[in-house]
Amino acid sequence: MEDSDSVPVGEKRSFPDEDPEHAVKRARVAGEDEDDEEEEELCEEEEGESFADMMKHGLTESDVGIHKFISDHKGFSGILKERYSDFVVHEINKSGTIVRLDDLSVPADVEESSSACDPTECLTEEQKQQLAELQLFKNKEGNVSIEVQDDSKEKRTLLHKAVKTLYPGLETKTEERDGKKFIVAYHAAGQKALAAPRKHSWPKNRGSFCHFVLYKENKDTMDAINVLSKFLRVRPNMFSYMGTKDKRAITVQEIAVLKISAERLAHLNKCLMNLKLGNFSYKKHPLKLGELQGNHFTVILRNISGSQEQVEQAMTSLKDTGFINYYGMQRFGTTAVPTHQVGRAILQNNWKEVMDLILKPRPGAEKSYLVKCREEWASSHDPEAALKKLPVKRCVEGQLLRGLSKYGKNNIVTAFGLIPRNNRLMYIHSYQSFVWNSMVSRRLEVFGLRAVEGDLILRGGSAHVLSAEEAEKHSIHDVVMPLPGFDVIYPTHSVGEGYRQMMTADHLDIDNMRHKVRDYSLAGAYRRVVIRPSDVSWELIQYDDPRVPLVHTDVEKLENQAAPVYLTEGKYRALKMEFSLPSSTYATMAIREVLKMDTSIKNQTQLNTTWIN
Repeated sequence: MEDSDSVPVGEKRSFPDEDPEHAVKRARVAGEDEDDEEEEELCEEEEGESFADMMKHGLTESDVGIHKFISDHKGFSGILKERYSDFVVHEINKSGTIVRLDDLSVPADVEESSSACDPTECLTEEQKQQLAELQLFKNKEGNVSIEVQDDSKEKRTLLHKAVKTLYPGLETKTEERDGKKFIVAYHAAGQKALAAPRKHSWPKNRGSFCHFVLYKENKDTMDAINVLSKFLRVRPNMFSYMGTKDKRAITVQEIAVLKISAERLAHLNKCLMNLKLGNFSYKKHPLKLGELQGNHFTVILRNISGSQEQVEQAMTSLKDTGFINYYGMQRFGTTAVPTHQVGRAILQNNWKEVMDLILKPRPGAEKSYLVKCREEWASSHDPEAALKKLPVKRCVEGQLLRGLSKYGKNNIVTAFGLIPRNNRLMYIHSYQSFVWNSMVSRRLEVFGLRAVEGDLILRGGSAHVLSAEEAEKHSIHDVVMPLPGFDVIYPTHSVGEGYRQMMTADHLDIDNMRHKVRDYSLAGAYRRVVIRPSDVSWELIQYDDPRVPLVHTDVEKLENQAAPVYLTEGKYRALKMEFSLPSSTYATMAIREVLKMDTSIKNQTQLNTTWIN
């Protein structure tokens, strides 16, 4: 999983995947993003229903093994993500630099300087205006015709290039009408254009990948990439990145794309909503998931109830001691059937249970057509009939039903394989996370905040069991706990036996974590029990208007907009906190430690249904 900057509690993540859920209805303490895990692609909730009512069957922290706090201050309440701009995430790249959008210029480019004419000079101002209007026009049947009767072939070629360079999403062709030649610009033909993108010449002395900083507001990483790919007429897999970022947030991250020029990317800034591209450079390599060092968060907790003293105690504890490195709530799904239950059934090789858990009716937040699909499945067990109830076939339920229709109900393993691999693995990773959370809660309950004999630490990437003497020289910040698998060792104290007891109760053999299906064999891993954030700072802010933004964003700075002015007195108080976290940790769990509140959607919506509405 990974960086915590992302998915609001319950929002679909992308591990290079994720699907947009209605983040507007996300609960108060929402979540983060992960770099290498994805949340289940559930279909969206019904508009109009009470979200609090729908979530009354949802999970709480105790359901997923989250039980302990490590600080001793008194908790207080606050609202996270009242506005999406209250949660700002900047990626920290592999060199340790915070990624920011601060330059929209295009680097000098060999390709353009060698051409006979600047694309911007090939078109008249009137033509540019017509093409710009066409580009933004929703009805894609329109077109713009440019007469080229007396132009040379070279000039016509430049015109074709100018239109496609300056107006991504438009295509051109040459037509003859009444003995006259025209270049006709029109909207790219969706799938056909994506399937056969035009070949553009690429200078040999330039790196094949254009790296750029993507700033996005209230949009999931994969949603943003899908938008870019449609405008540029390339496949989404031409883009690479180091981690996915939250939807209900403002996020800034590095993206790389294969053989798309900075100029073409920069022109997208004219027509994109809630996205901005900049800091362009050419490099020889793409980006890889997990390459980032972490994420830097700027978080606004609005309408806080804590006193100045409580806030100081809470934030000082976060800075000095840190927080329990639990897997956050979004790891486990948003409905009454948690993802770790599906994962346990997969590991048990109980495929009928897997099918039933995914498809059976369930209480909770679901769109009406998904409810009808489940009801159809419960009554008929006919995958084709159930599939017909789904207007959206891309969700996990639709993909499984398609597999069952194709391969039959006796071939559940093969049918399940139609679900994208990352989504399938998300289930078993969720089970590992559930075991880890539960065992860490037990470890802290039994031994507290000190290293003890039998604990594990990492030495050169391998786990080492501490002796009593060694434990005296280490702190809780050195201690790791294993995610269950065939390639890990367990603590030699009583909590190590706790792993065995828990998995035996789940009818799993801790000594044999290899699966008949290789994809579902778990090697395991180690994870630090307590994380201490870096670059921690905070301030209390007074404000009167709940709608006023309280963070100065990268785009506002680029546009020379004034920074927010904080009042000396106001009706409300907010806590502005900043901190950096390594990848694979959840910002919500840090915020949980500060507030000492349950971060589940179920709890947050019960606490503050007025915000949801």
